Amino acid sequence: MASLRRVKVLLVLNLIAVAGFVLFLAKCRPITTKSGDSYHDIHPRAEVANLTAHGISSIQDAVLKRLSLLEDIVYRQLNGLSKSLGLIEGYGGRGKGGLPATLSPEEEEKAKGPHEKYGYNSYLSEKISLDRSIPDYRPTKCKELKYGKDLPQISIIFIFVNEALSVILRSVHSAVNHTPAPLLKEIILVDDNSDEEELKAPLEEYVNKRYPGLVKVVRNQKREGLIRARIEGWKAATGQVTGFFDAHVEFTAGWAEPVLSRIQENRKRVILPSIDNIKQDNFEVQRYENSAHGYSWELWCMYISPPKDWWDAGDPSLPIRTPAMIGCSFVVDRKFFGEIGLLDPGMDVYGGENIELGIKVGATG
Repeated sequence: MASLRRVKVLLVLNLIAVAGFVLFLAKCRPITTKSGDSYHDIHPRAEVANLTAHGISSIQDAVLKRLSLLEDIVYRQLNGLSKSLGLIEGYGGRGKGGLPATLSPEEEEKAKGPHEKYGYNSYLSEKISLDRSIPDYRPTKCKELKYGKDLPQISIIFIFVNEALSVILRSVHSAVNHTPAPLLKEIILVDDNSDEEELKAPLEEYVNKRYPGLVKVVRNQKREGLIRARIEGWKAATGQVTGFFDAHVEFTAGWAEPVLSRIQENRKRVILPSIDNIKQDNFEVQRYENSAHGYSWELWCMYISPPKDWWDAGDPSLPIRTPAMIGCSFVVDRKFFGEIGLLDPGMDVYGGENIELGIKVGATG
C-alpha cells in the first residue's frame, strides 16, 4: 500500500507540473506595443522572444512524451496487468537485443510439455519481456531515408488460433512500440475459435485496459480457417491501409514508413515487409538476406534471388519487385483489396493465397 501511495503521489505531482507548464506557455504570448509608426512584439522573457514554430513544436512534443510516461506509470504500476498474467514488460531481461534466451535445468523440464503443444518454447516465451528489444537489420541507407508526415494510417490485423498468450501480446506490444502513433489506426486480433481459456477473458481484459480503444478483438463463432479469418479482420478494419500478419511476429523501428509510403505512391501495390527469423527454441532473431519470392515447379512459394536490375542499381534500400508473396506478412490498401475480391474464401489449400494474390495484383498492373 505504501508503494501504491508513492506512485499516486508521483502521478499527481507530474500532472501538476505539466499543467503548470502549459499555463506558463499560455502566459508567454507576445505583447504588441506602438513606438512611433511601427509596432514591436515584447515577450515577458528574452528567451521566449527567440521561440520559433519549431521551438514550440519541440515543447509540445516534450509535454506529450511526459504524458505518455505518466500513462505508462498508470498501466504498469497501478494496474500491474502483465504481472497478473505471469508476464513481463520492459526492455530488459532474457532475449534482450534478439539474443538467445535460456532456461535453467529445472525450467527446461517444465518447458517440455508446452513446447510440444505449440511447436515453440512457449514456457520460455513467458520469461521474455513483451517489450524486448531486437536488432535493427535495415541497411544504413534505409535508416537515413525521410518520409512525409501525411502517410496513410494502417490497421494491423493478427490472425490466431490457440497461440500462446505471451507470443500474441509480444506481437501487439511490438506493433505499438515500433509503429508511430499517428500512423497506427488500430490493431485487430482475430480469434479463429480458440479453445484456450487464457485467450478469452484474460486476453480481452488485458488489451482493453492496456491499450483502450486501440485494440479490437474479433471472435469467430466456429473455426473458419486462415483465409476467412483474414477476411473477418479486413471487415473490421477502418484504416486506409491493412496489414495482415501471423500473431507470432516482432516489428522493428522504421518498418511502417517505407511500407505506407510505397502504397501512398501507388494504391495498387501489395507490400511484403522484409522478414527475418525468430528461432522456435530460444527466440533468437536471425537475419535473412534480401530476397524476392517466386515459385518452384510445384508452385510452392519460395525465396529467390532479387532480379539482376536490383543488384545492378547497387542500392539495398530500393524495393524488390517480386512475382509472388507469402501470406504471413503483407500490407495492402484496404479499399483496393476489396476491389480485387479479397482472397477466395473457399481456398483451403495451404499456400494457395500466394498464387492467387500474385495473379490478381499482376493483372491490375
